[in-house]
Amino acid sequence: MPQHTSRARRGPAGLPASVTASAAALLVAASAAAGCSSESVLDVRPPTIETARPALSPPPASAPAGRVLRLDGRARSALFDPATATLAVLNSADGSQPAADTVVLLGDSAPPRTVRLPAPVEALTGDGRGTAYAAARGAVVTVDLADGTATRREIPGHGDTDFTAVARRADGRLVLGSAAGAAYTLTPELEVAEEADVFARVDAIVTQGDTAVVLDRGQTSVTALGTDGAPEQALRAGLGATTMVADPAGRVLVADTRGGQLLVFTVDPLIERQAYPVGEAPYGLAGSERWTWVSQTAANAVVGYDLATGIPVEKVRYPTVQQPNSLAFDEASDTLYVVSGSGAGVQVITGAGGGR
Repeated sequence: MPQHTSRARRGPAGLPASVTASAAALLVAASAAAGCSSESVLDVRPPTIETARPALSPPPASAPAGRVLRLDGRARSALFDPATATLAVLNSADGSQPAADTVVLLGDSAPPRTVRLPAPVEALTGDGRGTAYAAARGAVVTVDLADGTATRREIPGHGDTDFTAVARRADGRLVLGSAAGAAYTLTPELEVAEEADVFARVDAIVTQGDTAVVLDRGQTSVTALGTDGAPEQALRAGLGATTMVADPAGRVLVADTRGGQLLVFTVDPLIERQAYPVGEAPYGLAGSERWTWVSQTAANAVVGYDLATGIPVEKVRYPTVQQPNSLAFDEASDTLYVVSGSGAGVQVITGAGGGR
């Protein structure tokens, strides 16, 4: 299948005036140097800012709610798979062993299982039906959450591409992002069907239906990719967006960590619906049928918001483990998982939403 490419690099609407002016100056200089070559102008790298990060959490001031499970190593992200009732945590070795990335599988009745991955990976997503996918250099690693096995699958023609993000569309197609700033929509055979080379770096991808949304932290932007994989709307996402998730209500949630906000978008077309102040360096996100969960890394807390009225309303608040960087939620059991990014373990809060 032929590969289609969208190569013109373009930043999101609403970049700061200083950034816009810098970009304009670069474009003028590039035009003059190349004799007004349009190809040179289009290849100018988009302007960026220093990326935001979670706060360095202090020692907890109170005991975490619920119970805490030990987890060795450094947790980087987590997802809950309803088909297998499994929490999957992307984890890195702590340095005492030969470096290896793993996915640790936690269930209610079975002891934890560790799946050693065949390659270093940068991101993890799932299909909700027992399979997880991780982005690796030149490949996708498929993890069978029931069997506890992992398989590396090469992306033809991209052996040297550093894939940094992965998501799965409703039609089953995967979308990968790269450190070089391209988003790739794949065929079912994992061949590249469309390349959107318009970002500084692809830091996260989520999907609603067959629409993918790309987060670029350096441009603090979100960009929608159409069903054909081509870029559509691009919007500014606060002052320093860091994380992004899709929720069951069809929304895309973004943590503006530097700006202290929860941002709420809808897709098709991409529109920002809500921007609500959340202090203490918001970072971890999870969406459920009832509420939106946001962690506050500077306060070791997680808050549940109701978005039904159009303005987030705080419903519950829990103290957490130190460095609550990752969240996941199990709808069936109303259980919230808070995963520490500093080695403090996995916090399990049952009945987190107060029941039905």
